[in-house]
Formats: sequence, structure tokens, C-alpha cells
Amino acid sequence: MSDRSTSLSPNSMNVILSAVTAALLLLVAWGVAEGNVIASMLSGAGLAVVIVAFGTINLVPDTMRAEATGRTLAIASETLRSCNHGLTPDNAAHICRLLLPETAAVGIAVTNTKKVLAYEGEHGVGTAPGSENTVPTLEVLESKRMETFVSMDDGDQTTRHFNLVQNRSGRTFGIIVPLLVQDEPMGTIKLYYRSGTDIDRTQLAIAKGFGELLSTQLSSYELDRQAELLARAEVKALQAQINPHFLFNTLNTIASLTRTDPTKARDLLREFSVFYRRTLEGSDQLIPLSRELEQTRRYLKIEKARFGEDRIVEEEFVEPGCESLPVPSFLVQPIVENSVRHAMREEGALHIDIHVAVDGNDVLVAVADDGLGMDQQTADKLLAAASKPSGEEKGTGIALKNVAERVERFYGTGSGVEIISKPGEGTCVTLRLGEAALTLHNGSKG
Repeated sequence: MSDRSTSLSPNSMNVILSAVTAALLLLVAWGVAEGNVIASMLSGAGLAVVIVAFGTINLVPDTMRAEATGRTLAIASETLRSCNHGLTPDNAAHICRLLLPETAAVGIAVTNTKKVLAYEGEHGVGTAPGSENTVPTLEVLESKRMETFVSMDDGDQTTRHFNLVQNRSGRTFGIIVPLLVQDEPMGTIKLYYRSGTDIDRTQLAIAKGFGELLSTQLSSYELDRQAELLARAEVKALQAQINPHFLFNTLNTIASLTRTDPTKARDLLREFSVFYRRTLEGSDQLIPLSRELEQTRRYLKIEKARFGEDRIVEEEFVEPGCESLPVPSFLVQPIVENSVRHAMREEGALHIDIHVAVDGNDVLVAVADDGLGMDQQTADKLLAAASKPSGEEKGTGIALKNVAERVERFYGTGSGVEIISKPGEGTCVTLRLGEAALTLHNGSKG
């Protein structure tokens, strides 16, 4: 004989209650027809009980679940905003104020790996902000496991493994949960209680849930931070590629012009100074497209001085309004530089067209030349190499790779790079900036 307890599902209970309701309705009808007041009253009372039961089974759980889900989503949303700059004292204080009402605790604290960042709750229960982490906190940071503790006084806290049937004497009791990012401790969240009996399985589950939620939010922040650092590194890589390429050739060109055309030498020196300063600035902030095109024109002016005015002929076609489009620096200039370095023939002019146009919600930026070109298989390999997470690309490869990665990072899904080329006829590189047209009306996406 099985000793397992069984319970009826809501659906089964509804079937039973429906049958009881039908029987009671028949009893009411019979009582009214026969004039039996007692039967009518009893059956009416029975119907009232059934109605309450229906509400309990069908209405209350759904309402409670909906409210609980809403509260959970609201807390998740608020903690995400609180973690958008990592574990700072201000963010930690906001987290404490947000989470304390959701527990039976009398106090809550958030720490980093060294000290308490914030505390919210009854005065004198938790450790004051700025205090060094206690021994139990350090143990949790090392073990990366949730623990409970008992505090005998302000300076003494001892780790105690939780036991439902065990109650220890002490001043305050608590739960410490590690905050982990990629399995590395970033801090803890600590819940304080007046009595050990207040720490039941529900409070343990709540504390663990808060720890996992905050760990997830901090992981999201860390991914964003790493992406930002990567974006800066990519700009630095472009700077490292561009700087040596221009420095000596441009200085030699300017030096030769000081004898043959001093006025032009001074003008070129000014242009080179501005170009080089903007190159060194090369921040990860978005800039207007007009500024990126100005930098591209400076580059071409320097190259014309080197190769000859008639060797490079450029044209720009920018749809009205697109001049203010926010774009990352080094978006157009590296593509144009690739055309000059790799597409120019030994004789004759190289025509470069820069075309910017709105395509639905997207913006297309195309750089086309009529230079040496390449077969489509080579173009596809170049594009495939640019889409890889890492590689040993040089020259054209590293420039295209950095441009492609930043286009995807800043403009997201639907963005990308396309290369169409034909030997002897030229190459066209098109950048699709996903939903960038929306920023022309709504402001920068950064």
C-alpha cells in the first residue's frame, strides 16, 4: 500500500464542483416546487460554498501568479537599471531599497569584494557602508556559495550552515549570497534577521533568487563594458595602421613642396595637422557623418599631393539630412584608403564615389571605385575573414574587419558589409546601417 499523498488538480476539482452544482440546483428546484423551505435554504447555502470554492480554485491563484509575475518583472527591470554602471555605492543603495520590502529581513546590504557599499534597514543591525567585509562575507566570496551567519556583537560574525530545526542565540542572523560574473565573485548581498527562526526555506529561496538576478544583471553590464573596451581597441588598431602609413610619406611630400610650392606646403601641413590630431582623438563616441566625410577629404587631399591632383577624382552624393547621421569614427575613411592603396593603377585616374542614401529605416553608405578590382571569390574571402571573431588580417583585412565589427555593434541586427568587385572594373563596398534612419529624427543611438 502506497503512502504517497495525492492531490486533485484544478481541472479535476472543477469537474467535481460542477457535478455538485448541478445536484444543488436540482435540489433548489425541488425545494421550491414542493415548498420545502429547509431544503431550499440548505441547497442555497451549498451553492454559496461552491461559488467560493470556484473562486478560490480558478481566480485567486491566477491573480496571485499575475501579481507575483508583475512584481518580479518590475524588480528585474529596476535592478537592470541599477547595474548599468556596475557595483557602485549609489547603485548598491538603490538595490537595497528596492529589494528589502520583498523579504522578511530587517536589513539588507550589498558589498563588493572588499567593503560594504550600502545598507538599508533597521539602525544598528547591519554593517555600516564603508566597513571592511566580515569574515563570513570573505568566506562566501572565496567559496562562491550561499551561507548563513549569526552575529554575537558588532565585531563578531560567524558562519553557520543553515538548519531548519536549529536555532542559535545571537544578536542578528543573516544570509550571504555571492554575486558572480563568469564564476568570479564581484561582491555579495546580505540579508539580516532578528531571529534565526525567520530564516526559513522561503527566505533562503528569495535570497538565492536575488543573488542570481543581480549576478545576471552584472554579467550583462560586464559584457557591455567589454564590448566598449573592444571598440576602443579596434579604433586603436586602425590608428596604428593609419599613422605609420601617412607619417613619412606625407612629411616627405611636404618637405619637397617647401622648395617648389611653399604656399601649398603650408596648406598641406595645416591639413595634415588637423587630420593627424583627429586620427589620434579617434574616440569611441559617435560623430556626425559630415565630420567623418571631412576627415576622408583631408586624407584624399594629402594623397593627391603625393600622387598628383589628376590621379584621384572623388565625388560625394549624400542624401539631404544624412549629414547629421551619428556614425562611429573611422567608418568611411578606411574604406577609401583601401581603394587608394590597393585599387590605383600605375597610370590614369582613380575615380572614387561616396554615396549615402536612406533605404527604408536603414542608411546605406557605399564607397565605389573604378580601380583594379578583384574576382568575387577573393572579395567573398575578404568579407568572410572580416566576419571572424579574430584573425591575423593585415592592411585591407584589418581595416575592413574593424569597420564591419563596429557597424554590427553600433547598429545591430540587419546591419553589415557587402563587397561587389570585378577584375579590371573596380570595387564597391556597401555598409548597411540598420535602422540608422530613425536616428535622423530621434537623435543619436549612443
